[in-house]
Amino acid sequence: MAASSRRSGVTWERVALLVLSVLLAAALTALGVTLHENAQTKKLQEECEAKHLSDETCPRCEDGWEPHGGKCYFFSLFTSIWTQSRRQCKLMRGDLVVINNREEQRFLESRVRGKMETYDDKFWIGLTDSKKEGEWLWVDDTRLDTSLTFWRHGEPDNWAGLTSDGQDCVRMGEKDGATDLKSWDDRYCEYSQKYICEKPDKA
Repeated sequence: MAASSRRSGVTWERVALLVLSVLLAAALTALGVTLHENAQTKKLQEECEAKHLSDETCPRCEDGWEPHGGKCYFFSLFTSIWTQSRRQCKLMRGDLVVINNREEQRFLESRVRGKMETYDDKFWIGLTDSKKEGEWLWVDDTRLDTSLTFWRHGEPDNWAGLTSDGQDCVRMGEKDGATDLKSWDDRYCEYSQKYICEKPDKA
């Protein structure tokens, strides 16, 4: 009986060792591929800079960022409150997105719609009236141009159902598509949402 148990133990140890070996090999392979891709991207960037190329073959944004109109955009996969979302953007040398024109809103609305899993799976943008109620400021301290807003019908409403402070931060997204690009609504800043970061491209 003891001999049988020993044989069984050796077998399980071998199986466990084999599984760990396979997992380690897979991890090393993935790491190798990532390092190779990063090296290729860096090499291409250096070649572009050396040759002063400006065509689309030259990467203008870091991995994980999407280029558009001379800027790079990062769409988070995870949620956080508005202030923490902004902190994360700053750690990546950017900030929460400031929407300057209709074309930028069109791009963002389209990209966000494709990333939303549920109707409430919206994204923070860099607009708030937390300093003074009703005075909407972007994170770069510019005032919101009232002729260039994309509020959903009935928004902003500063609903105070969750807190007496009301809703001071802005998110965007309409899973089924926004009428006339209107996809903004104000929300309680401590609510956890995904977010959009923005920074200039490397051109």
